[in-house]
Amino acid sequence: MAKPRYKSDRKRGKTPAPAPRNKSNPPAKPRHMDAPAPVQEALRPARKKAGGARLPERTGMVLRAKPDGDYALLDSGRGEKLERYGSTLIRRPEGQAVWLPTLGPSAWDKAHAVFTGDTDEEGAGRWRFPRGAMEETFPLSFDGMGYWGRFTSFRHTGVFPEQATHWRAMAEAINSADLGRPVRMLNLFGYTGLASLVAARAGAVVTHVDASKKAIGWARENQTRAGLDDAPIRWICDDALKFVQREGRRGNTYDIILLDPPAYGRGPKGEVWHLFDDLPTLLDAVAQLQSDRHRMTVLTAYAIRASHFALHELMQEVLAGRPGRLESGELVLEQESGSVSVSTSMFSRHLGEGVLGDEA
Repeated sequence: MAKPRYKSDRKRGKTPAPAPRNKSNPPAKPRHMDAPAPVQEALRPARKKAGGARLPERTGMVLRAKPDGDYALLDSGRGEKLERYGSTLIRRPEGQAVWLPTLGPSAWDKAHAVFTGDTDEEGAGRWRFPRGAMEETFPLSFDGMGYWGRFTSFRHTGVFPEQATHWRAMAEAINSADLGRPVRMLNLFGYTGLASLVAARAGAVVTHVDASKKAIGWARENQTRAGLDDAPIRWICDDALKFVQREGRRGNTYDIILLDPPAYGRGPKGEVWHLFDDLPTLLDAVAQLQSDRHRMTVLTAYAIRASHFALHELMQEVLAGRPGRLESGELVLEQESGSVSVSTSMFSRHLGEGVLGDEA
């Protein structure tokens, strides 16, 4: 399953706008134009319920990413958001911000970079730099770990700050593990690799999978920037479902698994990914990769036409009868000005026994 050109294409659950035609990036066909693909159908074996009791559960959770020195949502409203990445102020569209801003125009006018162009989430555009030219790539950090931000044509910078709550929970689960060996972590649809680097810094042995060579190249640049060149990370360019099914046949298992799939994408060999069609099969395969000392499995989805209950019930079906508990809800960015929060995505996570206690 290919992550679209940049992770931004996953947001609204629609087929992304075609990229410029070239040999290495042919235009994607609408779904109704795709001929039956025997390889793709072979990846979807007949499903059956796992059986067993429902996991202890908690729904409607809200995990809030609070402002800090690395990132802050400064303000939002009138279809935009104003953010601070380190010391860089960025202004870009945010369709969910239907309210009025808290800060005045003078605060918004201080932005170093403003995204202009198509206001649709999949639409390409460009950046304007009203306070002077900036390099396309610029240094950022997360909890003291350096990485590279980038002004992409799809408005994003290579990091999704709302995921910080999961990254910190993952680091805690790694640090508190007493397995007699390093924690094994699998990051599917790994994009620019921040989750992989956080896990490696905490001491995990990491397998990072993404269908985009460009994204993996960026991730490896981030590895060097973070000072983790010697960390045990495998960078694998592959279709996520094919990789997971092969790992299952090999008998390999992981203690922590992250999945951040797009709504739509293509793999390196043209494999077609549609979230609602393919996610159940992927989760069936992922469930077979959980180790007997499982720590956590985290699934996130961005702005698909569903609620977090859809993810929750699918995880319940696939993981029924296993140890641990299931928590589902939304990831939100807590705004620095006022009491507004912006919801960015939904999640469902399976936590092993004793992991994170009973944290909200």
